[in-house]
Amino acid sequence: MRGNQTVRDMVLSMAVIGVVVASIYVFVPHDDSKDPVKRVRYTVELDTARRAAPYPVAAPEGLPRTWRATSVTYDGGNPDGAAWHLGFLDPKREYVAVEQSNGKPSKFIESVSHGAATKDGTQQVGAVKWDRYKGPKYDALVRQERGVTTVVTGTAPFGRLAEMAAALKSS
Repeated sequence: MRGNQTVRDMVLSMAVIGVVVASIYVFVPHDDSKDPVKRVRYTVELDTARRAAPYPVAAPEGLPRTWRATSVTYDGGNPDGAAWHLGFLDPKREYVAVEQSNGKPSKFIESVSHGAATKDGTQQVGAVKWDRYKGPKYDALVRQERGVTTVVTGTAPFGRLAEMAAALKSS
């Protein structure tokens, strides 16, 4: 007789727990359509990087609000060179990043472009020619100047990468 009560009590307990869980699911608000990618503000990091970096730090100006900044870092203590990163989602939700460093260009380009190494000619962006790199994961536009390498890279097509490159202003 004792065994039947134990099974019955266990079944009743599970039923009560099920009702509580169902109530929480129904009454606690949740929105599955909400975009999980958060927009970040980068003005403080940009100002800090521009004061600390040994090269003119580039960031876009005048991009439409449909471009969303999603990540920002500046690492001035990197033994391979000071590194600036600013990541975006373009209007079609493709990833585009601005990467800069005063480290060894070939190593830096390979690292931030995830292995893009095959040069694919050049691309004119405004008055400036950028080298085009193709890669298995990202493509990239690369500009090497004295003391700094700037890479605009990501999953976006070259047209979008060029749009970002055209918006870059250094100071």
